[in-house]
Amino acid sequence: MTTPKPRLVLTLGDPAGIGSELVARLLADEEARQAADILILGDEDELKNGMDIAGVRFEYEKVSEAALPSQATDVPSFFQVGTAPEGGWKRAEESAEGGAHCLETLGKGVDLVRSGKADALVFAPLNKASLHSAGMSQSDELHWFADRLGHNGSVSELNVMDGLWTSRVTSHIALRDVADLITEDKIIEAARLIHSALKDTGFESPRIGVCGLNPHNGDNGNFGTEEIEIITPAVERAKALGLPVEGPYPSDTIFLKAVAKELDAIVTLYHDQGQIAIKLLGFWQGVTVQGGLPIPITTPAHGTAFDIRGKGTANVGPMRNAWNIACAMGTRRRTSRISN
Repeated sequence: MTTPKPRLVLTLGDPAGIGSELVARLLADEEARQAADILILGDEDELKNGMDIAGVRFEYEKVSEAALPSQATDVPSFFQVGTAPEGGWKRAEESAEGGAHCLETLGKGVDLVRSGKADALVFAPLNKASLHSAGMSQSDELHWFADRLGHNGSVSELNVMDGLWTSRVTSHIALRDVADLITEDKIIEAARLIHSALKDTGFESPRIGVCGLNPHNGDNGNFGTEEIEIITPAVERAKALGLPVEGPYPSDTIFLKAVAKELDAIVTLYHDQGQIAIKLLGFWQGVTVQGGLPIPITTPAHGTAFDIRGKGTANVGPMRNAWNIACAMGTRRRTSRISN
């Protein structure tokens, strides 16, 4: 049976940033356009502005409702969401108007995927300050997505760079609170989430390493006992549950194993333990997958890049990578739905 083409929703991101330029660069590439049936959500003037900045053009068809065509098409569809405020969108700065626009487009995208009318959502970069100014009460968009979907299970941002995946046991919290919030159950859940995402993108036998917390893995308890009391027992429990995990490994060397292709994924214990390594390995390639949600959602791992907004120099690499991962996850989701 021919592999079905996934149906993807794509949003333009915060109009103050580089999102529309990235979308223009992405969809000017015929290979990217051919990989999925596409519905773009946003402000048409902003899409045209992105094309002007990028110096590219692609055809699209305006539609009167937020839905993908019933038949496969080689031309992306576009649905207008809202309008720019009087005087236009603010550029290269946070704004409540930009944040509200992002939340409206994301909401429509989430609803389409949740209803089965699309298979995955890809969004161009957002600005958290703008989202909060617009009234988002959650700490970040991941938890906003979870609430929108009515999802009460575990969630975690998964970061991807050049085939290497990372998950987090703790994320957007103060560093002083990390040790107290690490538990066996949370480590196992972080491993489970990333294992599921790896399988959804085609890894048949993923290999997952778990970070230690303290210098030299605690040096047999001399520099901390979390490795002995929490992390190693969690790894053993995860193995017993059938998860392909190993470790804990010292956090200052575990990424060397990943670079050597001995690991496909790493469970990190706090935000910067993984983020620093990932961004050093390839800042302009990284992707964030909204892990644990019932639908696939991806985005570039970088932000809105206000400093280069409008200069025509935005690197499309992470956006293309986010697109490719969403296509893989969307294809698996669509195939599963058809087979059932």
